Amino acid sequence: MASIIVPPLGESITDATVSRWLKREGDAVAAGETLVELETDKITVEVPALKAGVLTMRARAEGDVVGVNDLLGELDETVVPAISPAAPEPVAAVTPPVAAVAAVAAVAAVAPAAAPVAPPAAAPAAPATAPAAADVRSAPSARQLANEAGVDLAAVAGTGRGGVVSRPDVVAAMGDGAAQPTQFALNRPLAEMTRETREKMTTRRKRIADNLLAAQQNTAHLTTFNEIDMSGVAALRARMKVRVEQTHGVKLSFMPFFAKAAVVALEQFRAVNGKVDGDSVVYHNYVNLGIAVASEAGLVVPNIKDAHRMGVLAIAKEIVAVAERARDGKLTIDDLTGGTFTITNGGVFGSLLSTPIINYPQVGILGLHKFQDRPVVVDGEIVVRSMMYVALTYDHRLIDGQQAVLFLVRIKELMEDPESMLIS
Repeated sequence: MASIIVPPLGESITDATVSRWLKREGDAVAAGETLVELETDKITVEVPALKAGVLTMRARAEGDVVGVNDLLGELDETVVPAISPAAPEPVAAVTPPVAAVAAVAAVAAVAPAAAPVAPPAAAPAAPATAPAAADVRSAPSARQLANEAGVDLAAVAGTGRGGVVSRPDVVAAMGDGAAQPTQFALNRPLAEMTRETREKMTTRRKRIADNLLAAQQNTAHLTTFNEIDMSGVAALRARMKVRVEQTHGVKLSFMPFFAKAAVVALEQFRAVNGKVDGDSVVYHNYVNLGIAVASEAGLVVPNIKDAHRMGVLAIAKEIVAVAERARDGKLTIDDLTGGTFTITNGGVFGSLLSTPIINYPQVGILGLHKFQDRPVVVDGEIVVRSMMYVALTYDHRLIDGQQAVLFLVRIKELMEDPESMLIS
């Protein structure tokens, strides 16, 4: 009998939550087949069978918190029956909560579902019927959302691994795949609900909460603001986007321009790219640029490694790649560690102004907001321009007010003269 244990989860990660069992007790398992998925505050970890066998025991239930090397179950490797398609995993009566979405950067649209593969021909059987919702393999958050929105899971095409129905699949089935509705909009009317609902926080939500509190308690937060005339970069993007997509296969958004502007400004104002380490100051001589992203499980901040070596187009490709990995739940520990500065974009959700919280132990974060046509004075005349407020929250222990203001002014200068970034 072989023990199934919790594998190493990555640097500084000591525990995880059992998010989903893919096999039931008594199921045959092929070597390398995933048995269970664990959710950490950063990524989802798949635990595979090292050898073929039969799952004889599941020691932990979905929702249990486990640590590295804890026992998850047992696999009998002496019995190797023929592997047949696994029966659907039964759905628990109570599902974990839907994670709240913070003000973050936009995620690439969900890819269309692949066409299902027809099973091998078999002996004649009774006409097939649609599976019941309880028999559909689905993510916990998808079940929660379907239950709240009144969506029949059996009618939803799954795009996850093995046809698993994910939360974005349910959103798409509701007729609006462009954005994930909030939990508040999907809940039943208050008059139809109990007085209170208590739900256990997910591992990721608890870690996010801990990190935000650490940032507030261990840094001297201060935020400075400026506004940017987006007319120039909007015109440049309009001229370039079709050619860039046709030539390089990348949809050019405004984020790569902001990312490049941030990199250029960070090279000039090194303190904003540093950190406080006890009584010392560490100045990073590289830029690992974090882009905050909304994923199904909550806020994640993947990093574009060595962004200081990239131009606007290369950054655009990396942003699309990390957004896709976040959407598909394929981010690695390397994607999520080592960042030196972060950009967060609440504008995609309609935020006009905000004061972002530092991604500790970094000392600066750039907040972007929605474009808005406003009257401004240009050369003594009142004209209408597309304007955006930007915010820099910084750690005043390391960054003086003058540096912070000049850093944001440099961002403004670069975004209002975007051609200069293309030749830098």
